[in-house]
Amino acid sequence: MNLILWRHAEAEDLPDALSISRSADLQRPLTRRGRKQAEASADWLRAHLPADYRVVCSPALRTRETAAALSGKAEILDDLAPGADVGAVLAAIDWPQGHDHTVVVGHQPWIGQLASLLLAGHEMPWSVKKSGIWWLAGRTREHEAQVVLRAVVQPDFL
Repeated sequence: MNLILWRHAEAEDLPDALSISRSADLQRPLTRRGRKQAEASADWLRAHLPADYRVVCSPALRTRETAAALSGKAEILDDLAPGADVGAVLAAIDWPQGHDHTVVVGHQPWIGQLASLLLAGHEMPWSVKKSGIWWLAGRTREHEAQVVLRAVVQPDFL
């Protein structure tokens, strides 16, 4: 399974008065810069993904808008919401047996924690830049499950 972790692009900040409101946080749209980031990352993904891929995202507007830059068929999964548990994310996408190419559009800190768990064996506070892509692949070699880092793409290099 190829697992493509894609952090949402830059989103509008919440006014201080709403900063603790979960429902307000879920409605934050992308900024103009964020839309450009999402388009550039989506262009890179389109150039490297096969025709048959799955896109899943959190219910947050910023992840739905980021995913829409790549595909109008993104599945919204509540288990990918801000503050998600890494184990719940892995279960929701059926890692490592799921779809051959799954693009997961989500949030910090769980995207970085998920990458660290799969690559280093335990959750660490790794940082993934907004609209950054981490492409991981699960494989079996000599009867041992392995995870391979195939690519890390930062939006400022696109």
